[in-house]
Amino acid sequence: MVSKAEDPDHGVELLWGDGARQSRPGLSPNRIVDSAIELADAEGLDGLSMRKVAERLGFTTMSIYRHIPGRDQLIDLMLDAVQGQNPLAPLGGGWRARLESCARSGWELRKRHPWMAEVRGTRHLPGPHGIAVYEHMLSTLADTGLPPAQVIAAITLVGRFVDAEAQTLVETARQERRSGVGEQEWWGARDSLYDRLGSYPTLTALWEAGGYDAPEDSFEFGLARLLDGIDVLITRYRDETRDVICPVCGTAVHQSTPGRPRVYCSRACQQRAYRRRHDT
Repeated sequence: MVSKAEDPDHGVELLWGDGARQSRPGLSPNRIVDSAIELADAEGLDGLSMRKVAERLGFTTMSIYRHIPGRDQLIDLMLDAVQGQNPLAPLGGGWRARLESCARSGWELRKRHPWMAEVRGTRHLPGPHGIAVYEHMLSTLADTGLPPAQVIAAITLVGRFVDAEAQTLVETARQERRSGVGEQEWWGARDSLYDRLGSYPTLTALWEAGGYDAPEDSFEFGLARLLDGIDVLITRYRDETRDVICPVCGTAVHQSTPGRPRVYCSRACQQRAYRRRHDT
């Protein structure tokens, strides 16, 4: 028999509020989730445990398990809770402005809660807030003409980029907590390494040209290049599927699918054109 902690259907019920949640006086699933978020914000997911959450709330660990049966389900609830913090902005302007706004909203959320990027695995269940954010992002590209699979792939790519950038924040914070030394201070003391880099001509030339004096913001640079790439994809797809005029009857020929472009509006016009070529 599968325990509640291992039952994905029970996880769906928790996330989507199906069924009654019995709460002890002073303790509720929402209080547990809020406390867990505060703990993860301070210590990362490494510092998150059911025991620590219980201690913060002044209850026994078993009391926590009566509401939320496992750490993985707690993390799913935490993710959905923080994804509900950012209001979904009305969709206006072109697709690029809309998608950029979504990416920036996700980035700001992960700067407040870097532990979001620590969540690993492909089987974390989404809740209503997470699905609403995903729906919002999908809608930014839904009217661009891209095939459905490419809309989904492009949105997935942008989401993974935001998470990858946030992972840098996670690693930096983790190292600073462990060492007590800030990132700039640590790298600034690495003269023993810098003294050995003179034999690398490209690196040295870029260094001497000031390439490392004011580095590009990795999030801003990466997001712009991603959006540029999606723009090229949309433009290319529209060029490939742009309507042409049938040379036989003058009707617009709609290019409905990728692949070899259609020249004639119908099979009949194609046959008439064939006969004309062979009659002359």
